[in-house]
Amino acid sequence: MNAQPARSLMTIGDVLGLLRPDFPDITISKIRFLEAEGLVEPERSPSGYRKFCDADVQRLRFVLAAQRDHYLPLRVIREHLEARDRGEDVPPLGAPEPRRPRTLVAADTTAEDPAVRLTRRQLLDGAGIDEALLARLEEYGLVRRAGTHYEGDALSIARAAAALGEYGFEVRHLRAVKAAADRQAGLIEQMVAPQLRRRSRGAHEQAAETAREIAALSVKLHAALVSAGLRESLDR
Repeated sequence: MNAQPARSLMTIGDVLGLLRPDFPDITISKIRFLEAEGLVEPERSPSGYRKFCDADVQRLRFVLAAQRDHYLPLRVIREHLEARDRGEDVPPLGAPEPRRPRTLVAADTTAEDPAVRLTRRQLLDGAGIDEALLARLEEYGLVRRAGTHYEGDALSIARAAAALGEYGFEVRHLRAVKAAADRQAGLIEQMVAPQLRRRSRGAHEQAAETAREIAALSVKLHAALVSAGLRESLDR
């Protein structure tokens, strides 16, 4: 008998089944793409079939969560993984950090607080993008400068655009998303307009909170509709 310890090796279909409950949009093509990008390196059987171990699955979970939750481009995720593989002490992505003054360095800025003000360099470094991509985002109106600075939302937008770029999306492809977002914002403004017209104390704050709640629900609905539409088209 083989003296080596038994290892639980899985096919790509097995891995897909393990990941899909947490990442419903995952596909075999996406797993192959991440392998091609060097983010996971499964073994190969003598006949050439991919064989994944538990560590490969955990690595894929990390990559997918980093994209979904932090909008990080694959380049940044790869650098993080490579540092971890070298044994370096790297903090987990999304680890809470102490509250800092508004004049944050680029690596510490997040879009958690939309009121944060970013310089151009902070936005470029925080999103992991170059001047050319930021210029295109500004050209198509996805990111706007407020005076000499950018608001925190610009960081989320730039990160998401960079992550989508890893899948072949160009900024021009995102114009439809921007147009839909503008229409949704206009609809929400109409819904909270009666609250804004009230003269009672705190009316403006209540309207802002209502708008945030509606926006959050709209995002969930949009994600569910996109997921359902993709599932229907892929199952045909």
